[in-house]
Amino acid sequence: MLDWEVIYQYTRKQTLEDGVLIDVSNTAKEAGFRYPIAVTKAVWEDIITPDFKSRDCGQSEEGRLWDILQMCLLAARTCSEPELRFQVLVVFNGHQKKIVTLKAICHPGDDMEPVVTIMLPNED
Repeated sequence: MLDWEVIYQYTRKQTLEDGVLIDVSNTAKEAGFRYPIAVTKAVWEDIITPDFKSRDCGQSEEGRLWDILQMCLLAARTCSEPELRFQVLVVFNGHQKKIVTLKAICHPGDDMEPVVTIMLPNED
């Protein structure tokens, strides 16, 4: 077996500090999650942050985040795998409803504790 020396490791803490991941653990805890949860910057910008027309129609970051967390939690209750895909209905341009698929992965954090990351299906 090869004994490789790790030269550099980009930690979850660093990704949170750099804004690559956004910590939503407080809201996730209120929603019923037991583990720390983060979403990728792409999920935050493309899905959670409403466009101006949608914002004018009552869409908000808080509401969209809550919807995502609730749908993720519902899917997690019926899945025993570390990775799952789930869908959420999102309003774009103030009136266009679209079903968006997201991916959630439960994996070890920096100290090997379980953490969850929610991302777009094409993200790692």
